Amino acid sequence: MNPNYELFEIVSMAVLAVLIIADLLLIYSRPHIPSNRESTLWVSFYALLAVIFGGIIWSLFGATRANEFYAGWLTEYSLSLDNLFVFLILMNRFAVPRKYQQEVLMVGVVLSLILRGAFILVGVALIESFSAIFYIFGAFLIYTAWHQAFRSSEDDEESESKLIVWLRKRIQVSKDYDGAKLRTVENGKKMFTPILVVFVAIAATDVMFAFDSIPAIFGITVDPFIVFTANVFALMGLRQLYFLLGALVDKLQYLKYGIAFILGFIGVKLVLHAMHENQLPFVNGGQGLPVPEIDTTTSLFVIVASIVVSAALSIRSIQIGKRG
Repeated sequence: MNPNYELFEIVSMAVLAVLIIADLLLIYSRPHIPSNRESTLWVSFYALLAVIFGGIIWSLFGATRANEFYAGWLTEYSLSLDNLFVFLILMNRFAVPRKYQQEVLMVGVVLSLILRGAFILVGVALIESFSAIFYIFGAFLIYTAWHQAFRSSEDDEESESKLIVWLRKRIQVSKDYDGAKLRTVENGKKMFTPILVVFVAIAATDVMFAFDSIPAIFGITVDPFIVFTANVFALMGLRQLYFLLGALVDKLQYLKYGIAFILGFIGVKLVLHAMHENQLPFVNGGQGLPVPEIDTTTSLFVIVASIVVSAALSIRSIQIGKRG
């Protein structure tokens, strides 16, 4: 590997770690409900950071790696919008005070980064030892795309209800919150507050979302550094986006079709790549098949177009609904 690239990886990870720690300290030092202006500024700030980071990669290591980062970041960002709907369900179901929702969301983001980091390591190991894993990843993404397009909000709420019931049976939880504390005393007995259950529920949903997002980004690049940094930048603005969009998330009715299209497109791309690099002895005698491959630039264009079109149609639908 290019030693300059290795140095860039180390410096980048150190800077990102400092940013995440600073964000954590800022939240815990001043719990509050962010205004729309504050949320907009933070979302814009993290988006600008991602654009600048991709620009640095472009200037130092070329357009290919930069396009892989941008495509990966946009894919993970669009998929993370799905997380927002689940977060809304959890916050409402547990009646988390809005003043402390930032802290809960930040813990969720950190847990998600840790879990996705583990999934990335496992994914890289699988790819290196079993190249046919791309067939499995591709088929899984195509199935997930179908499920994404035709599931209902009631399906999400039902699965969350089952998870919450399961957690409550196994963890003794107080009826009320005690600020942002994990433990409290109720009737002279120490027990956990509902915030712990929210943390566990968020971690569990993060695992489920990682099953979609990690195979999806491996369809764009197998560079673990780009995969992880794309996830970091996608998740860093998620907390502020939650407060900015709020209840509007579940009204963006066409967004799920845009996300489904992205998943299906990357699934097809992975299958084509697997066929092109085929090593399975029972498929074409273990030789690659003469199929076209989809390049990163095309992937980036399709991802951006899917997000823009689905978001525009959703906003248009909301506007028509208001007039009606």
